[in-house]
Amino acid sequence: MPPRLLSVAAALVLVPALALAVPRAPAPRLHPREVSALPTYVRAVQPAVVALSVTAPAEAPSSVRLGARRAGSGVIFDARGYVVTVSYLVLDATRIEARTRDGAAVPARLIGADLDTGLAVVRLAADGPWPTAALGDSDDMTEGAVAGMVGADEDNELVHTAATLRAVRRFSAFWEYMLPRAFLVSPAIPSWGGSAMVDAHGRLVGIVSLRLGEAPAYVNLAIPLEAFLPVKDELIAAGRVSSRRPRPWIGLHTRANPDGVFVDGFNEAGPARRAGFRKGDRIVGVNGVRVKTQEQFYEEMWRGEAGDTIEVAVRRDDAVRIIPVRSIDRTRLYRTSQ
Repeated sequence: MPPRLLSVAAALVLVPALALAVPRAPAPRLHPREVSALPTYVRAVQPAVVALSVTAPAEAPSSVRLGARRAGSGVIFDARGYVVTVSYLVLDATRIEARTRDGAAVPARLIGADLDTGLAVVRLAADGPWPTAALGDSDDMTEGAVAGMVGADEDNELVHTAATLRAVRRFSAFWEYMLPRAFLVSPAIPSWGGSAMVDAHGRLVGIVSLRLGEAPAYVNLAIPLEAFLPVKDELIAAGRVSSRRPRPWIGLHTRANPDGVFVDGFNEAGPARRAGFRKGDRIVGVNGVRVKTQEQFYEEMWRGEAGDTIEVAVRRDDAVRIIPVRSIDRTRLYRTSQ
């Protein structure tokens, strides 16, 4: 090959090599102050977390135990400003204020409550669209799963805890309440009422309701999202779950132990208060069916509907007494929408 052609060929070979050798500008790097220290699961849900401040009348039925002024959290699940929280926080509410993550104070109103599950919906009054939590599948959550809890305290400071799902089981409580499937999560979050329970990806899978146990081994009970999703549209449209018949409710507080289920007190506005029960009565039957546990007591009582007369058999002084109580629909007792 002639010398001139050799020079041209060599130049053609060197051009790509020289192009590759040209130094490139380094990729931009964030300053440490611009990198969030929050865990990924918190960053995913925190824009949708609001602090709720609630006022109810001092004479309202729920205020006797819960107080007239309450504080908790809620999670925006709909861009129109609908927020899910625990029902006990907002029962009988006459004033609700939500504080967003940027500190804004937004009026809100109670839309509806499902007292069977213990969840409620409030709506932010200001125009959206609002940031929403990604909804996960609570059915996929099993014992040992990684979880997180994210809420806001009374000062609207973000509170969060990395946790483990310790148990998935039925849960019953003294105030005529039972969940067929509940999450027990630890360690507990210090601001629990209405906080978000999320999976490892920050998707909402439950609403934290209670703190159980003794210090320092507290656990949180969370209501799985599966209890809310099928009824959320009914709550928004009608303020209650109209597709499910109202449960009979008598306002009887019970205490369960290995020896059985015992009368432990009364709701101040419930019909059981004046029916003739005594603290310490052992409940042994409902409507002619023998019961040994709190769960059985509820299951038998709830076979009917609100307004039915419930015949409760109790053992007292080595004798069995039948105490009839006319049940009521408790949604008529509490204010569950504004």
